[in-house]
Amino acid sequence: MSFEPDALQTFVQRYLDTVAGGTADDVAALYAEDATLEDPVGGGEVHIGRQAIAGFYKIMEGGGEIKTELLTFRAGGHEAAFVFAITVGGAMRIEPIEVMTFDGDGKITSMKAYWGPQNITQLS
Repeated sequence: MSFEPDALQTFVQRYLDTVAGGTADDVAALYAEDATLEDPVGGGEVHIGRQAIAGFYKIMEGGGEIKTELLTFRAGGHEAAFVFAITVGGAMRIEPIEVMTFDGDGKITSMKAYWGPQNITQLS
């Protein structure tokens, strides 16, 4: 299975827009039922399944306005790697690298986020 790079970029942009403007359940709905999420890589547990993934994203709800911006994008086959900026509540900006795989329906089957304290900028 393979997607054109433009299709993968559309999937990634949909994800970023949903993180910025949707609920935790909206974001989790972009994932396959048995998907995995590791954010940050090496920093804790791997969340398995849509329900666990929704629980992960609930942490961001109530943290103030969220803005996302795609900075760099690469695609191959059914995978995408990208750098983006996420600004939370106008107070903090994080620039992670994420790697995602997608199924034939465009649902995220795995997501790994690579970032650490060196990728966080305090804004206020």
